[in-house]
Amino acid sequence: MSITGVHITLFTPNADEVRAFIRDVLEFPYTDVGGGWLIFKLPDAELAAHPMDTEGFAAAGLREPFQGLSFACDDINATVARLKKRGVEFTSDITDQGYGHVARFRIPGFTEVEVYQPKYAGPR
Repeated sequence: MSITGVHITLFTPNADEVRAFIRDVLEFPYTDVGGGWLIFKLPDAELAAHPMDTEGFAAAGLREPFQGLSFACDDINATVARLKKRGVEFTSDITDQGYGHVARFRIPGFTEVEVYQPKYAGPR
């Protein structure tokens, strides 16, 4: 027996708006399992654990550890330009964060996330 995948759930009071963004703007393929519930096929994925003390949780308004959501891409400039043309609101310019070139954007009805072009060879 082995783990064959990961299912990520975004909890939000604005699920329909978030689903529409992922479906229409990010254009992820999906399965409609009925009742408006869309399950999206994700691209290749990675998992990381980053340190944060309880003061960091409190400063971020969290009571428990939080998973961050990032989207990786092959060409940060082209990806940001494409998403901007689709009406995505970016909350930062592209910056070099050491591990990659990063820009942050807002998912309507949810939160800010990042898109980045990694500088490292992933575990693929």
